[in-house]
Amino acid sequence: MEYIFSLEFIYLIASITYILGLKMLGHPETARRGNLIAAGGMTLAIFGTIFLYQGEVATHIYILIGIAIIIGTIIGWVVAKKVAMTKMPELVSLFNGMGGASAALIGLIEFHHYTGDTISTVTILAGIIIGSISFSGSMIAWGKLNGTFKKPFRLPKYNLVNNLVFLVLVIFAAYIAWTSSGSQLYLYILFFGAIAYGVLFVLPIGGADMPVVISLLNSFTGLAAALGGFLYGNMVMLTGGILVGSAGTILTLAMCNAMNRSLFNVIFGGFGDTSTDEAEGSSQTIKGSIKKTTVSDVAILMNYSQRIIFVPGYGLAVAQAQHAIHELEQLLESKGIEVKYAIHPVAGRMPGHMNVLLAETNVDYDKLAEMEDVNPEFQNTDVVFVVGANDVVNPAAHNDPSSPIFGMPILDVENAKQIIVNKRSMKPGYAGIENELFYNQKTSMLFGDAKTVIQELLTELKGM
Repeated sequence: MEYIFSLEFIYLIASITYILGLKMLGHPETARRGNLIAAGGMTLAIFGTIFLYQGEVATHIYILIGIAIIIGTIIGWVVAKKVAMTKMPELVSLFNGMGGASAALIGLIEFHHYTGDTISTVTILAGIIIGSISFSGSMIAWGKLNGTFKKPFRLPKYNLVNNLVFLVLVIFAAYIAWTSSGSQLYLYILFFGAIAYGVLFVLPIGGADMPVVISLLNSFTGLAAALGGFLYGNMVMLTGGILVGSAGTILTLAMCNAMNRSLFNVIFGGFGDTSTDEAEGSSQTIKGSIKKTTVSDVAILMNYSQRIIFVPGYGLAVAQAQHAIHELEQLLESKGIEVKYAIHPVAGRMPGHMNVLLAETNVDYDKLAEMEDVNPEFQNTDVVFVVGANDVVNPAAHNDPSSPIFGMPILDVENAKQIIVNKRSMKPGYAGIENELFYNQKTSMLFGDAKTVIQELLTELKGM
C-alpha cells in the first residue's frame, strides 16, 4: 500500500507538471521554463517507476535500462544542441516517430500477456496500428523535410488504395481480437501492414502540406501512448498521452483551417493532391514583369515610411537572418517608424516555426501579429518587407481557382502601398508554384541572401 501511494503520488506530481508545462508553452516568455518543468516531471516519473517497482526484476534488466537511458540522453542532448533552427521541423518529426515506434514495440512485446482478454487485446492492437503509422509516417515526413523525397509519389488511384489498406488493417485487427488469436505471425503481419500504410499515407502528400501532417502524426503518437497508459493502468502515461493527443488534434484542426482543408480530407481524401487540370492551370505563365530594386532604394523607402510590416518565411531561417532583422526593426523604431511582424500560421516548415525563430532573438511578442489581426492593417501600411516567404503571400490563393493553394487563407500583403520581396532567386516556394505577388506593379524584388541584404540595409539606414 505504501508503494502504491508513493508511486501514484509521484505520477500525480508528474501529471501536474505536464499540464503546467503545456500551458506555459503557450507564450514565448514562459515556454522555456514550461518545457523544463514538464521534462522534470517526466524524469521524476521514469526514476520513480524504476526505483519504486517492487516486482521481481533481474539485475541485468536494470543494467540494460540504465544503458538505454544514458545512450538516449546523450544522443538526444547532442542532436538537440547542434540542430539548426531551419532543421527543427525535421527533428520534431524524427523524435515524434521514435515515440510512435516505442508505443508499437511495447504492444508487440506485451501482446502474448493479454491473449484472451478482448478489451486489452483491442487496446494493444490499436496501439500497434497507431504507433506504427506514426513511426513510418514521421520518417517519410522527415525525409520530405530534409529533401530526400523531393516530389510526391502517387500510385494510381492512391486514395482508393490507401483507404482499402486502412480498412483491411482494421478488419484484420478485429479478427485477431474476436478469435482471441495468440498468433505472433498475425501480429507481425498487422505491424508491418500498419508501417506500410504510414508510408502510403504520407508519401503522396505535397511539401506545402507538411505542417498539418506533422501535427496530425504528433496527435497519433499521443493517442498511442494514452492507449498504453490505459492498458497498464499507468496514470502518467495516460495523462501525457491524452495531453499530446488532444493538443496535437487541436493544432491539426487549426492548421487545417489555415490551409483551407478539412480533417476528413486530410485522413481519407485527396490531401495534397492536385488534378492534372489544376497542375496545368497553376503552371501557366503569369502576365506581367519583374521589377528589381536595390538596397539603397529600399533604405530610402523605409527611412521615409511611417508603418512597416515584416513578413518572415523559411528563407529567413535558412539565411539565419533573425538577429539581423531584429536589429533592423530596432533601428527603424529609433527613427520613429512603427514596425511589426506578420506571422502566417503555417509559415516555415511547421506550426510556430517563425515564432520560435524570432523569440530566439528576443523580439517582443507583442510585435508578432497573427494573420487575422494583421490583414486589415496592410492597406494602411507604407512598406511590407517579405523575407523568404512565398506561398503564404501568394494572391493565387484568392484569384486562381486552378491553383493548388486556392482557398488557403494568406497574408494580404498585396494591399500594402509598397511591397519589397527579398529572395535569392525566382525559384518557386514549397508548393512549387509561381507567385503572382512578384508580378504586382507595387512589388519590387530585392534579390540576395537575406542576412547579407538586411545587413546592407542597416548600413544604409545608419548613414541617413
